[in-house]
Amino acid sequence: MSNRGNFSSRLGFILAAAGSAVGLGNIWRFPYLAGQNGGAAFLLIYLICVFMLCFPVMIGEIAIGRKVQSDAYGSYQKLGGGKWGYLGLFGILAGIFILSFYNVVAGWAFGYFLEISFGNLLDEKDFGAFFGSYINNVWTILSFSLGFMVITAVIVSQGIQKGIEAANKIMMPALYLILIGLIIYSLTLPNAMEGVKFYLVPNLSNITLQTLFDGLRQAFFSLSLGMGCLITYGSYVGKNQNIVSSAAIITMADTSVAFLAGLMVFPMVAAINAYDVQGPSLVFVVLAQVFHNMGPMAGRIVGGSFFLLLCFAALTSTISLLEVPAAYLVDQKKLPRKPVVWGLALLIFVLGLPCLVSQGKVEFLSHLFFYKDRDFLTFVSDMCDISLTVGGCLMCIFIRYRWKINNMNEELAIGNPTYLGSMLQKYINITILWVCPILLGILSIGVIIDKFFGLEWIFG
Repeated sequence: MSNRGNFSSRLGFILAAAGSAVGLGNIWRFPYLAGQNGGAAFLLIYLICVFMLCFPVMIGEIAIGRKVQSDAYGSYQKLGGGKWGYLGLFGILAGIFILSFYNVVAGWAFGYFLEISFGNLLDEKDFGAFFGSYINNVWTILSFSLGFMVITAVIVSQGIQKGIEAANKIMMPALYLILIGLIIYSLTLPNAMEGVKFYLVPNLSNITLQTLFDGLRQAFFSLSLGMGCLITYGSYVGKNQNIVSSAAIITMADTSVAFLAGLMVFPMVAAINAYDVQGPSLVFVVLAQVFHNMGPMAGRIVGGSFFLLLCFAALTSTISLLEVPAAYLVDQKKLPRKPVVWGLALLIFVLGLPCLVSQGKVEFLSHLFFYKDRDFLTFVSDMCDISLTVGGCLMCIFIRYRWKINNMNEELAIGNPTYLGSMLQKYINITILWVCPILLGILSIGVIIDKFFGLEWIFG
């Protein structure tokens, strides 16, 4: 195990794990879900779900990884025996497919960063039409996505300290600096305070079952739970570290990025009253229009900064997604890291090609007859969404029935002598044993119904 590498410090682990959690879900998905679900009402539900439910699940995943100091498969296999290792493989495969479509979207963001920075995009008149044609320029997106995957592979191939930790020590502070700078600028825009009010002043009448459902789903997705990332990163953590306090900092870091992203986006979209825009259109159409309205110089600077922020957020996540299957092959198959990383990068890039051409270029992939006429990228994204909640639910079941909660408590007490017998221990135990498996089980069923039939099938 000594050859696997470890994070050099607690800060290195926290930045890497926070980077794993921070991604496109924070900068893009969180704001558009908040816009659809009443702004501040959604924010309130999201924060409750993050700290009441997702925080204990994160603690459980990190504890499993550190106990065994192995990849997701090896951790479940050694602690559970029998067929429990397949739960780890389930998470590893989920991460592979998430990265396959995630890398395509990262290519879009990287392309837009270049287009806006050089002023090309700001001359457009119809940003919706431009986005549609741009993502169907296969060779352009192919080159940007390939470039993004190469950068990811270069970092992961360098190992834990020299690659993953070093990259996150640069990108995470840079991400915060860009985000704060954009917030300051967005608050100076006309009608900005209307956007702030929508985002921060809750109207409880806006809370519906859909708000509750989307808030819990986004909280779980945002923290990268249920797919082995934090088990893998936890396996590189020293025994002297306090898992509970580290998990609390990681949770706050990830949540703060989502919160700040909303504080950046809503003053911008308030100018054109586009609060409830869904999906990629929020970033690639609505905000592109906002940057255009700022004028040629400000548009280049602010728009370029925004898409650079999006690229940093995507890269911190693609690094962790590639590390999960790489750790499995290094640990279980005893293969050298660099060839493994480059081989996986090539495989995952190829797996993402159907997603790349599913935005109108290839008809049958753009309109799946078995999935409500949606495209293949959306299908893969949604299936991965389901896998995360299922994986989190099964992890709680694993701790309850196989590893046992007392064994987890003993692991958490290492590096945290005040943990045993504390109120925090009681809360974490109750949440993992009862609350999370029940709610995540319900959420998993709800996500499946939502994706294939729509929640109106249940709620009317």
